[in-house]
This record gives sequence, structure tokens and C-alpha cells, in this order.
Amino acid sequence: MVHFRRADIPHEQYVFLYIDVFGESLNSERRQPWARGDEDDAIAKEAFQSVKILTYREPENPEYKQFVRNLKADAKRAFNYTVTDSLMNIIAGGFYDSVMLYSHALNETMEASGARPPGKVVTNQMWNRTYHGVTGLVHLDENGDRETDFALWDMMDTNSSSFQMVLVYNSSEEQLTSMPGTSLRWLGGVRPPDVPRCGFKNDNPVCLAKTITIHQMVSIMVFFIFTMALTITIFVYRRLKLEKELVAQLWRILWDDIHMSNMNKILRSGSKITLSLRGSNYGSLMTGDGNLQVFAKTGYYKGNIVAIKYTNRKRIELNRKVLFQLKHMRDVQNEHLTRFIGACIDPPNICIITEYCPRGSLQDILENESITLDWMFKYSLINDIVKGMVFLHNSVIVSHGKLKSSNCVVDNRFVLKITDYGLSSFRAENDAAKDAHAFYAQRLWMAPELLRLESPPPQGTQKADVYSFSIILQEVALRHGAFYLEGQPLSPKEILDRVVLGEWPCLRPSEDPQVHSPELGQLMQRCWAEEPTERPEFNHIRLLLRKQNKESRTNILDNLLSRMEQYANNLEELVEERTQAYHEEKRKAEALLYQILPHSVAEQLKRGETVQAEAFDSVTIYFSDIVGFTSISAESTPMEVVTLLNDLYTCFDAIIDNFDVYKVETIGDAYMVVSGLPVRNGNLHGREIGRMALALLDAVRTFRIRHRPVEQLKLRSGIHSGPVCAGVVGLKMPRYCLFGDTVNTSSRMESSGEALKIHVSATTRDVLLEFNCFQLELRGEVEVKGKGKMTTYWLLGESERQ
Repeated sequence: MVHFRRADIPHEQYVFLYIDVFGESLNSERRQPWARGDEDDAIAKEAFQSVKILTYREPENPEYKQFVRNLKADAKRAFNYTVTDSLMNIIAGGFYDSVMLYSHALNETMEASGARPPGKVVTNQMWNRTYHGVTGLVHLDENGDRETDFALWDMMDTNSSSFQMVLVYNSSEEQLTSMPGTSLRWLGGVRPPDVPRCGFKNDNPVCLAKTITIHQMVSIMVFFIFTMALTITIFVYRRLKLEKELVAQLWRILWDDIHMSNMNKILRSGSKITLSLRGSNYGSLMTGDGNLQVFAKTGYYKGNIVAIKYTNRKRIELNRKVLFQLKHMRDVQNEHLTRFIGACIDPPNICIITEYCPRGSLQDILENESITLDWMFKYSLINDIVKGMVFLHNSVIVSHGKLKSSNCVVDNRFVLKITDYGLSSFRAENDAAKDAHAFYAQRLWMAPELLRLESPPPQGTQKADVYSFSIILQEVALRHGAFYLEGQPLSPKEILDRVVLGEWPCLRPSEDPQVHSPELGQLMQRCWAEEPTERPEFNHIRLLLRKQNKESRTNILDNLLSRMEQYANNLEELVEERTQAYHEEKRKAEALLYQILPHSVAEQLKRGETVQAEAFDSVTIYFSDIVGFTSISAESTPMEVVTLLNDLYTCFDAIIDNFDVYKVETIGDAYMVVSGLPVRNGNLHGREIGRMALALLDAVRTFRIRHRPVEQLKLRSGIHSGPVCAGVVGLKMPRYCLFGDTVNTSSRMESSGEALKIHVSATTRDVLLEFNCFQLELRGEVEVKGKGKMTTYWLLGESERQ
């Protein structure tokens, strides 16, 4: 506050609101900060004239006063603690009121239900309620919030030595009341504005203009002059650069630099040729045997094949307008527009050189019945047209003017690109040499308003391009050619004459709701509307197509083409993608390998190392098979037997994953598992196999055979511990095999056992006794083939895990 008072600002425009809800500042020793006995006391007292303190309002009802007296007495008697008068006593009163409110709500809910109610029911009973408590009228709204009263404290005058309560706000009534004999005091005599005149940071331009210095003014002028000079310099530089580009004629191509391609002579000698009357820009040619062939005037420029578009002009005058058109053609770059390479103006070979798309035009593809186009592919081609036209309409070229299916070409990645755009000066003259039929056939895509003009603008209009798009849309949907009319064999001239007349109903191509969706038909109708203003723009068409074809967002073809485009533009990204795919396949292969061989053995084989056989001093081997499996197999089909074994061993495989064991193999109904190799685990191998055997036995008791659900599957198990030798056998389909007498003894334990029991050798029994948690029962001496008599045991269960 001292710093505030010393600041060079209008102090009467500032008020400090100190939120001290329990009034600690009013009861502290420093309730008069200006009375500390230092040199800042005088200025501090002036500064605190701008401070207002907001606190809770202490209740004044008799119940609260009696409650406070009882609180003081109880605190002194029970805890020898002296409670002082402060706003903190409101907390104690609030606690008392909350307990009483809860008691009332609990009694009411218990009387209504007759039992102990849930807490939520009691809470709901407490909310949206008003009652009289020791702190006055207690009101809880529908959210469980209590309405609280507040008080505003202020200094009454400059001679006052303390703050006094001047205003009281009643939250429940939303009413502000002044205390009798008091009033809120403002330093300037009136309430200050919400924002100081010069702003909180003194950044208001009105005040800034008054406080700006000469140095600041000079700096601003220098900065302004520098900015203007820089802007003029950039403008002049860009202007000079533009003029340099226009003079350089980077677009110009000499005819001698173009080498004609043999692709123009693709037809075999003796074949009869007929030119498609609708006239593809790429020249759709039909051979005598009916095979459609793509014919384009092509050549080689700088080693690359290019498309050559001849014009009907005898000479080109390079005025400023033409130079700008050629520059704009070089500047326009989009993946759905054919790239403009240059132009040749050497008479008589005046032509435009563009990117060559080997798949031919969209008209060629639609007329070729051998090419199957599903709707996913059709929507992909339509979306390519829309994307190209959106870019073209937003570029300096503004519009196409000759949009038709023959001017939509497809490259070798099946990306559709729009060609024959721009350069209106190159095609200003009409070719009168064309026969009438071909002339009118090429105008089937032209909008009615342009057909009615004697000399339509060569660059066309954007609304006319939308009309042309609707004719292409109908071509793609029905694949019956441009302006197809079902049941009306009209010539192109007759069609155009009726379109020009504009009689109602206007002549438009036929639709077929059985072939395309109703939404696509509605889009066609909107795009070929007679009134140009009713036709949507391409930006809107793109949104409509996206809604109609929801699959376009996950279009497989689009994704494939996008990936191929990324490969062409950024080889590093594609390599990384392929590397990730390789690693994923490698991970799958390794996961499969780790299921066939132990991890450590598989790693040695991957490194090209020879896996040496290894001896293990002590392991535990588990064998099991199905009692009566031969009879079950004889009474079941081979498929049922395979299903039984697959179900059983899939169940077993899931169980053994929970133990430190390695599944060696399954042979028919035999199941072999070992613990203690290839990673040694001390004597834990006995415990792991024991627990696993008990788990498998429990699973078998609840296992049901699909084709014999009422029959109990009887599993016979045997366990033996001892030394073995392990290694990989074979190069093709290598197997990790165990050798030694322990393997044979384990097998004998299984074969000499009983159904639904676990037969354990004395060696394994000694290993299991170390853990003091397995229940074993002496079976006695058993004649074991090749071993003579052996003392064996039954593994009954596990009492307590160690």
C-alpha cells in the first residue's frame, strides 16, 4: 500500500478489496498497519483509505449468542481452553447446525422407510430446505450449498483508527443494506470506474499520447520510415523479379527440343480406324475389331514423355496478357492438375506441352467396358475432379472453361488430373474445319448460358464449370456417354438446340436411381440447374460428396495412392514405413519361433550359431495322456478327434503359461512338459511341475468333450526328476528334444499310473518335500518296465503355498 501511494497514478481511481472472510485482519495485532512506529506510518494511513475488507457477517440472534457463551464455558471446563470472540466461532455454530439438520433428516427418512435409509436419501432430504438454527435462518439450495451473509468494512474518515462495518449483504434475499449511521466512503468522493482512465497498466492511448517523450517520438518515426522503406524495397524487388521472369520466358520450348514418340503409331497396318465422335482430348481411337486403344500425341522432352496439345492458332503474339497467362500456368501446381511444362510458339508447330498421363482420359476409361468400376473407384475419381476444381477456382486462373470427361486424364497411379485449363489466348479462335457432328458433340458439357452467347468467353465461368461437372457426374454414374437420354435418340445438335431454348421442363440427362444413390441424383440436378446462381460451388460439392460417401475417409484406393505419392515425394518416409512393416512381420515370425523353440535356443539359431547339446543335472518332467483314447478315437470321426485334442491342449497351454515350465511336445494324446531347462531354476522345477500338474488335473475334471458332453475325460499323469541332456535335432522343422533315462522313467510313471491321478517317483517326492506344502500319499512298490520295482507316490494336492 505504501508503494501504491507513492506511485504517480490517480489514487482516487483505485480501490483494493481485501477478502478476509473470518476477519483475522480486524482482530490481529496489526489491525492498524499504519501504527508500527516507523517512518512509513503517515503515508500508510493515507494509503489504507483505499482499502475495503470483505468478511462473513456474524449472526446477531439470541440463539447464537447463547451458543457462543455455552461454547466458551464448555471449552474452559472440558479442555481448559479460552475461546475468544471472533468470526471463527461461526464455524462451530455451522457444525452444530449441520449435525442438527442431519439428525432431523435422518429421523424423517427413518420414520418414512422404517429402516436405516441410504446416505443418498438422507442427503436429498437435507437439500433445498430452510430451518432455524443457532446461526440464524439456515437455507440449503437444491445443490446443497448454504446461503451466507457477508459484511463490508471501511474506514469512516481519515481520523478513524479502525475499520467499521458499513454494508451487509443478505445472500438468501440478495439484498444489500447499509448499517445505520454509516456510509461507504470513496477517496475521490465518488465511486471510481471499473477500469482506470489510463488503464491498469497505464497503456491507454489517450494517456500514452500525453506521456510520450521526444525520444519515443523519434524512435516511432524512425521505425515507421524504416518499415515504409522496407515495404517499398520488397515491392520493387518483387516487381523487378516479376519483370525478369516475364522476359526470361522460362516456359518457352523449341520445337527442335521435342522428339516425337512412336506411341503415335500404335496401330497395326491394315486396321480400320474410326475416331470417337465425342472426341477425347487424348484421342480415343477404335480399331476395326472393336478394341479401344488410347491414342495421344506424345513426344519426348529432356528425356521425359510429354503430352502435346496443338492449338488452332497460326501465330501467337507475346503481349503482356499472354506472358502473364504463361507465368500463371507455371505457378499453378496441384496433384489433381496436369503439370504445365511449357509452350512452343514456333509456327506452324504452335502447341502446349503438359504432363503425360498414360491411363488415358476419363472418357476412355468409361467407354471401355472391359474396365470394371465399383462405386468406391467412381467416388475416388469424382473426388479427384472436385479437389482439382476447388484448387483451380481458388487460383489465379479462376475457371476452366472446357471441363469435360475427355479433359480429365488418369495417370499410372489412377490419380485423376484435370488438363486443358488456362491459356485462353491460345484457343480464342474456333476451328471451323471440324465437322458439325464432332463440333456439337464437344459442346455437350457447355452450360446453357454460354451456349446462348454468340462468342462465349474462352475461359468460361465458375458456374459453367459446375454445370460441366454435372454432365461428367452423369457419365460416371451411368457409363452411357455424355448427356445420355434414355429412350430419346437425339443427335448432339438436337440436344444443344433444346438446351439453348430452355423450355420448361429443361432438357437434362437421364437419371437411374437403381444405379446411383438418390443423393447423387439430387446433386446432379442442383449442379445442372438452369439458373447459374442456384448451382453450388465446388467447396460445397466436396462437403456434400463427403457426407454421401462416408467410406471415402477410409477409401483403400485413396490411401494406396496417398502412400504412393508420399513415396514419390519423400523416399525416406516410405523406407521408414516399409521398415516398420518389416519389423512387425519379423516380430510375428519371432513370436512363432519362440513358441516352437526356447527363447535362448531361438536366439542362437537367429545369430547363425550351432546350438550345442547341454546337460542339466536336475529337471522335472511331466507326462500325461488320455485313458481310453483309442476307444474314443474309434468311436469318433477324425475331425471330432482333432477338435477334442485342440480344445484340451489349448486349455493346457493357457494354464502352463502361469508356471516356469517349457512345453516340449505333444504326440497324439501325449503331453510332455519340463521345468528347469533351458534356464535353470535350482530346485524350483519340482514345485512348478507339481503345481502345474494339479492345475491341469483340476481343469480336466471340468473339461467337456464337444461331441460327448456327458463323458468324463480321464487324464493319467506321471512326474519324475533327474538329469537330462537337451539339444536341437534336425535342420528342417527343428525340434528341441530331451534325452536320458529321466525321460523314459517319466513316461513309465505316466503309463503305470491311474486315471485322474498324478503318479510321482521317489526322486520327485524328495524334491517336493523341500517345499513342505504338497500332500503326498505312498502308493508302494510298483513294477516299472525296464526299472524293476520302484517306490512311488500319489500327488494329492497343495496345502499351503511357500
